[in-house]
Amino acid sequence: MSRISVRGFAVASATAVTTVGAVVGVASGAEKGAATEPVEAAGTTTLLADIPVGQQVQQASLTEQVQAQSDAADATARQSAEQQARMQAAKDAAAKKKAADAAAEKERLKKLAASGQGDANASFPVQPSYTIAEVKAMAKQIVGEAQFTCFSNIVDHESGWRYTASNASSGAYGLVQALPGSKMASVGADWRTNPATQIKWGLKYMNSRYGSPCGAWSFWQVNHYY
Repeated sequence: MSRISVRGFAVASATAVTTVGAVVGVASGAEKGAATEPVEAAGTTTLLADIPVGQQVQQASLTEQVQAQSDAADATARQSAEQQARMQAAKDAAAKKKAADAAAEKERLKKLAASGQGDANASFPVQPSYTIAEVKAMAKQIVGEAQFTCFSNIVDHESGWRYTASNASSGAYGLVQALPGSKMASVGADWRTNPATQIKWGLKYMNSRYGSPCGAWSFWQVNHYY
């Protein structure tokens, strides 16, 4: 019989064995010192030695699995926290850089305005159409206060500030009457419909050929072309 016993059965068995042992000892004159099998006390718990070896190995394996799962969960949590920290740091750095770039651009434009110079890299929202006032405002920002009057004088005579102006005989096109108009594609593919592209090309042309819009205007006044 296994030593693992149900409590009630163990109590009954212990009582029975004790009683029978006493009767037999008296009747038969049992020898002193004779070995007797120990009786399991009522209410005893199962010992590790009483669990079959196979069950002990299975229990150890389950414990190791639980520990491994716990370690994996901890590692995943650490990795997630580290990734979140890196992402937040990247966002913070990007926000700081954006703010710094905006401040630098604002300061650059401020200096340009103070010096009367224009911003040849200025960008503007694309629109289906533009009024003359809007086109002039673009030109003033791109060309700058110092050269705007000269630039404006040329455009007044060449196109009347109509960015779709086309010369049927020569093929000249746009605000500054580029000849041919496709030359302005070097600045932007939207040269037919974007006055900013035309202004930038015209400014670049005047600067390279005459030194400035005012140099171009001086030439125009003598020759009526530039």
